[in-house]
Amino acid sequence: MSLTTCTIHVTQRQERVIYLTSELARTLKLAKTRTVTLHLGNKTASTGFKLLKKPGSHLYVPLAIMSQLKIPSLDSTLIICNNGKDIRIGPLIGILTSVSNSSNPFGSRTEFIRQFVRVASGRSFFFGFSPRDVNWDQATVTGTFARKDGGWYRKTVPLPDVVYNRLPSRKSEKLPSMNEFKQRFVKRNIPLFNWAFFEKWDIYNLLEGTDAFKYVPESHINPSSIQIKEMLDRHKFIYLKPTAGSLGFGIYRLTYNPKRGYYARYRQGNRNVLLRFNKFDGLMQHLRSSNAKLSNYVAQQGIRLIEIDNCPIDFRFHLTKNISNQWVVAGIGAKKAGKGSVTTHVRTGGQLMTPEQVMKQIFGARADQVLTSAKEAAIKLAETIEDNDRHTLGELGFDLGIDHNERIWMFEANSKPGRSIFKHPALKGEGKASVQYIHDYCQYLSRFRARRET
Repeated sequence: MSLTTCTIHVTQRQERVIYLTSELARTLKLAKTRTVTLHLGNKTASTGFKLLKKPGSHLYVPLAIMSQLKIPSLDSTLIICNNGKDIRIGPLIGILTSVSNSSNPFGSRTEFIRQFVRVASGRSFFFGFSPRDVNWDQATVTGTFARKDGGWYRKTVPLPDVVYNRLPSRKSEKLPSMNEFKQRFVKRNIPLFNWAFFEKWDIYNLLEGTDAFKYVPESHINPSSIQIKEMLDRHKFIYLKPTAGSLGFGIYRLTYNPKRGYYARYRQGNRNVLLRFNKFDGLMQHLRSSNAKLSNYVAQQGIRLIEIDNCPIDFRFHLTKNISNQWVVAGIGAKKAGKGSVTTHVRTGGQLMTPEQVMKQIFGARADQVLTSAKEAAIKLAETIEDNDRHTLGELGFDLGIDHNERIWMFEANSKPGRSIFKHPALKGEGKASVQYIHDYCQYLSRFRARRET
């Protein structure tokens, strides 16, 4: 198995023959045979081949085979040969998302996808598509590709070698039809990773009974009033979180002070709300009368986190798989809660900082050691979740906290993590690296890798 890159050209010759430069043929270790099979995605073409005495790695393809394989563009890409006669070009990487016909085809995700285009340039064919773009009968997909001038165009290509799922809607992804849609890729042996959004209790079930469960605070789904009161007696403050929530919406922080009563803190519109109740029954009556249906909530133990300026700090760890199928910490953002805020989200007044800024201020000379321990915990959590999840994962986001005893806690896990931490000027390099890792993982899943990388 030999892997390299080549530049694809079109030839006007009518004969059904592809032309390879001698240098490319040697690298691919082509067998002494008259015919080869050329592959792109799920499409194949049997063809003769001839050698060209020309420097460099070049592949010349006649129009008929270009059309048969639906090669999207004349560009440089990876090329690999198995057993001396099966030549694959690509990989053909599809990102599953929502697509419009505007000049901004992926909405708020357009720039994110353009980053992938830059990383993929010269190494793969990368495109975005939505479920309605797939034609299962013809085994094709009409993808949205990037032009070199910055625009976008539509092109029908074979079903991809690998699918990176970034569907943005939790609601639509729960539909049986969407599950069936994704299963059709799996049945065709097309890897699809990041299957669906996690709900908070999914992670609890995946980690329960494992060594990584020590990082999970005490939690109860659909908590009864008795459970909430007992947790407040034990921990003095807890969080109520919607099971399918994200971005901090709908979260309540409940606090118990034996001398002053009970407090509820939450976000309402654009303001932070703090209410006090003399008795527990008053607190519960308020929760039941608000939008908080406790049957759709998880009660989670509150943790006394490290602080700066009396504001709690937690961390977003962005993890990805790499070309060796290993988890790596691609980036870390430290989030300082805003005054009076329930969460550390920037939209509620939180501040994004680098982990080095925080660690050095709090732990001094031990900063690197504490950060290393947190990275090891994140890797352990990712590996455990992957081991117990029945679907393929390639990316995870963890909200981790460190308490005053340096114990590490995991509050949230996201299978489709946001990328807001990479907006920090000091984390832009990590943002680019995270995209590179995902592309490399697509290369791994699509089997475009040299033998030494297996």
